[in-house]
Amino acid sequence: MSYIQDNFLLTTKTAQKLYDGYAKDMPIFDYHCHLPEKMILENKPFADLFEIWLSGDHYKWRLMRNYGVDERLITGDATNKEKFLAYCKTLGTAFGNPLYHWSQVELKDFFNCELEINEENAEQIWDWCNEYIRLNNITPQSLIEKSNVKYLFTTNEVFDDLTTFEEIAKKDYKFKVIPAFRADKIMNIEAERYNEFVGWLEKIEGKIEDMTALENALESRLQAFMKVGTTASDIALERVCPVTTKEEAETVFKKRRSGEAVSVEESEIFKGYLTYFLFKLYAKSDIATELPLGAMRNNNSRMMEKLGLDTGFDSISEDNSIKNTSRLFDKLDKEGSLPKTILFNLNPKMNAEIMTLIGCFQSGGVKGKVQYGPAWWFLDNKVGMEKHLEDLTATGHIGAFVGMLTDSRSLLSYPRHHYFRRILCNYFGGMMERGEMTTDIQFVGKVVQDICYNNSINYLKMN
Repeated sequence: MSYIQDNFLLTTKTAQKLYDGYAKDMPIFDYHCHLPEKMILENKPFADLFEIWLSGDHYKWRLMRNYGVDERLITGDATNKEKFLAYCKTLGTAFGNPLYHWSQVELKDFFNCELEINEENAEQIWDWCNEYIRLNNITPQSLIEKSNVKYLFTTNEVFDDLTTFEEIAKKDYKFKVIPAFRADKIMNIEAERYNEFVGWLEKIEGKIEDMTALENALESRLQAFMKVGTTASDIALERVCPVTTKEEAETVFKKRRSGEAVSVEESEIFKGYLTYFLFKLYAKSDIATELPLGAMRNNNSRMMEKLGLDTGFDSISEDNSIKNTSRLFDKLDKEGSLPKTILFNLNPKMNAEIMTLIGCFQSGGVKGKVQYGPAWWFLDNKVGMEKHLEDLTATGHIGAFVGMLTDSRSLLSYPRHHYFRRILCNYFGGMMERGEMTTDIQFVGKVVQDICYNNSINYLKMN
């Protein structure tokens, strides 16, 4: 029998009332994820539990590596069943890790199976779930609808094919799939394949030989994204670089386009200007900007060469460039070109610094124009979420918060929203019972519902 009970993470009666009465049944708006839109369009039934649960999920892969599991049983040539059994053995002793909770909830919610996940039960879970998949024709559509998702934003590069979203819109789905605009592959000028990526953009927009042509191409693509519903963008940076001039960026761009490599300093000159340009473009088009900071990517070069990007070898950076972020926001604010921005911080040591900076650039008429995004990636666990809520309430305004996302490639990740909702209700419930805030449960319940869904719907113009 699963240890996940109705009062999971809810330590007071008030917390239970808040979750059951106000948070539990709210829809989900997953405004940042990495689900492949073509898989959602094709909507093919899954072959087995591994295909749904482990394939492509680098959260689970990292946990297995930490337990000493051979790579063959993670991303190698082992059978799907062998990999699943290895994961169950790993998870059985991963007490306190969010996957220990998430996976158990996923098993219960999606497969009606309450066996505890461990080595002893692994074979029975594998058979149970595969039979459930076969009998119930489990597809991407069914999983998303079962999770009560109304909107989800995928993350798409500027040159991605948008016809997939047009075709999804024609489907009789109970949810909408919309791309968020991302120019990372055009931003990362130091990348080995950089000229190839620009070439892909050229196939759509024509020759790109200078910064003006690049700017025009990016604006044209943003307009194309907006025609299929885009209201958000994404700029993923380890650190914000100092704002530079178009002329300085032009020199670096032409050097790279000629086939030459660029130095770290040159790449930061280019990134500093392009970040500034994109923010101005998003403000002009009334597109909200998601700015994740603090990820140090691809640390293990050997595994990068073997497996490629997004396979579980990123970590937290100590450089969150608070001064550069301040100067960027200030320049944009002076020019009337600071868009609505959700700033995600991966380094918990910087919570207060970033939260207090955000408070310097708000605007009348927009509730939480600059947002402190939810605890994400290495922080979307119980400890990280609780600290996030403490810092947000101490120096910001919790009532304006746009709430949780999955940031995931897994269709089974939607219980993370409820993980967050339980922690949120427990946080409020504890303060209510300690006499630290109003005990008007209906009033607080409305705030909970706003954080769970309504605030993000309004902020990203889905209403």
